[in-house]
Amino acid sequence: MTNIPETGRTPRVQTRLVVIQILVLSLLGTLGGRLWYLQIREGAEYQKEASGNHVQQVVDPAVRGDILDARGVPLADNETRLVVSASRTDLLKQKDDGKAVLTKLAGVLGMSPKEVMQKVRLCDAKTPQPCWNGSPYQPIPITDEATAKQALQIRERSEDFPGITAEPEAVRRYPGPAKSNTAQVLGYLSPVTDAEIQKAKDTDSPYLRSDMVGRSGLERTYDKVLRGKAGVTRYEVDNLGRVIGKAESDAAEPGSNLVTSIDSRVQRVAEYELDKAMKVARQQFDKITGTNYKADSGAVVVMEAKTGRIVAMASAPTYDPNVWVGGISAKDYKALTGKDSEYPLLNRAIQGQAAPGSTFKVISTAAAVEAGYDFNGRYPCTSSYSVGGQVFKNFEGESFGPIPLGRALEVSCDTVFYYLADKEWKRDGGLNPKKGQPKDYFYKAAHQFGLGKETGIDLPNEVTGRVPDREWKQAYWKANKDAWCKTGKKDGSYVEKIAYENCLEGNKLREGDSINYSIGQGDTLVTPIQEAVIYGAVANGGTMYQPTIGKAIISADGKTVREIKPKKRGRLPVSQATLKGMNDAFAGVMTRGTAAWKFSGWPQDKIPLHGKTGTAEVYGKQTTSWLATYSEDYTVIMTIAQAGTGSGASGEAVRNIYSALYGVQADGSVDRNKALLPEPQKGLPKVRTDGTIAAPKVTGDPAKDAEAAQKNNPTNGDGQQPAGTTPSPNAGNRDTRRRPRKRGSRRMPS
Repeated sequence: MTNIPETGRTPRVQTRLVVIQILVLSLLGTLGGRLWYLQIREGAEYQKEASGNHVQQVVDPAVRGDILDARGVPLADNETRLVVSASRTDLLKQKDDGKAVLTKLAGVLGMSPKEVMQKVRLCDAKTPQPCWNGSPYQPIPITDEATAKQALQIRERSEDFPGITAEPEAVRRYPGPAKSNTAQVLGYLSPVTDAEIQKAKDTDSPYLRSDMVGRSGLERTYDKVLRGKAGVTRYEVDNLGRVIGKAESDAAEPGSNLVTSIDSRVQRVAEYELDKAMKVARQQFDKITGTNYKADSGAVVVMEAKTGRIVAMASAPTYDPNVWVGGISAKDYKALTGKDSEYPLLNRAIQGQAAPGSTFKVISTAAAVEAGYDFNGRYPCTSSYSVGGQVFKNFEGESFGPIPLGRALEVSCDTVFYYLADKEWKRDGGLNPKKGQPKDYFYKAAHQFGLGKETGIDLPNEVTGRVPDREWKQAYWKANKDAWCKTGKKDGSYVEKIAYENCLEGNKLREGDSINYSIGQGDTLVTPIQEAVIYGAVANGGTMYQPTIGKAIISADGKTVREIKPKKRGRLPVSQATLKGMNDAFAGVMTRGTAAWKFSGWPQDKIPLHGKTGTAEVYGKQTTSWLATYSEDYTVIMTIAQAGTGSGASGEAVRNIYSALYGVQADGSVDRNKALLPEPQKGLPKVRTDGTIAAPKVTGDPAKDAEAAQKNNPTNGDGQQPAGTTPSPNAGNRDTRRRPRKRGSRRMPS
């Protein structure tokens, strides 16, 4: 018989109890250790994180800096509007979550209750727009178009509208008081994205969810300095989201002001003259196509020749940047970017690429001299130039006999340049270059003049243009060979024949390529800003400048000024003797050459003008007009697509711009009192410590300014004497105060 202990426990039971006791003690020890770790060792850190979970922040947007013209006149500023906002925190304290208040508010604002309630609901994956995607503790804007009467109703009956505020706030305005559009230069704003917030999280300029960010133009390039630093107020809240106290706050720092080299008066004239030139071109008959010219797009650049600073830059078609303010609608966005929109968001001064036509001859001339041809030598200007079975004609079959390069520029003789380029192509070995590096003077010169790469202007998304040299030919052939070989036919249509030829030897620099290239045709592409840099360098003696629009950054209180100095980007590969010969020839273009019929009567002895016309052909389209000009102070480049000849479409407009700059009247006299900018603006506007800007008064609009000038300078009817434009925004000076703010082809004529 087994002996049982007095406790009644068998050895097996006792063993089990001991094991259980050990497990319990182990668990208690582990729990105690974990509690010590969390509460003692890491207690402070977890307390900080827990506290953070109960702190919500409300953002006070910084005042965005103004964009000013060279005299201090705002091109973009902030307009004060009455903004009605709702506090979700206050609304949720009410029994019905604020539905009655929002319904009553809708009646005052002339909105539907549903529309108002949708405005204040929070966005999530299941909630479509409209909704609020910001902080739920941030005042949510209902409308920024409240009238003074509506605001008074809300503020005087505050007991009926708990959680509702009606306050003046700042909203971006384009344009400012300057009355010029300047849309593609200024750019626009839109809300920051989550990706941008994350990317800038650890930088010295992080984004807040409430931030508006520059999307194009100067607003994008100088976004960081314009944006300033938003203020943040932190509130302590309980686990139900109710505010129980104020933690801390950081004051907002207003953004700095950007002073540009743009002169708003000249900008208005440039915009008006470009638009008028395009309208006039559409009334002209194109004999080649049998229809009127389309003149569907264009650009004009006015640049200081000795600094590279941009005085005016216009692109057409244009748009109203105010459509972006407060969020763009789907309808407006389609109108700006759709297939039938003509793409007005493009800044064609820096993004419009086209064959340069005869304006390219400045490069061909430099290349010929570098290759050893005498600038004053005699070269055959025949009516045509034959290569194999192909005939390259001079404009309208003109023939001037043996002439020097200067005269070839004046009359824009194509056959002189055909001859020189063809001779150099043969010297380099033709289709099969000699061993070693071909000289390729004509192609190297284009690169030395800055083509085929960005100019570096302080605007985003500039394009490079194209120099169709041997390297480009090889890369282009490699990318397109399969398609050419598939569609090309030896006896097919014109396009099929070209594809067939390209399939066989599209990687080789052919004789016709070099001939077309010498007069700015074929596959060559340039932008207006590139032309401005080139002709500006010819004007100033050979220095190429990096074009700039930003002139200075001035702090909101006016105490800190950081000037943006002009930057040199190289020298033209041309001797001073050749430059002098070119200058004389370009002056001859205006007095006895291809542009003389548009500049008859100009006071050349007082204000010497120089220029080169160009008319570029594009397969399947009408000819593109180019006119590149310069004075001692300025370079003016104008181009209009599908508008006809260089001087015919652009001559009068360019003359009117110079007339406005220098005060030239119809009779050829010069009235400096009517001159807008007889010499470049050198000083900077003054921003006072209270944020006000010392700037002249601005009145009028571009149409009225130019119409007034036309009355004083009428065209004589035969197109020989275009009118000078003398806008009238010089009616005295006063202080302009910023608004209160809270927040390949055939030859064509030249």
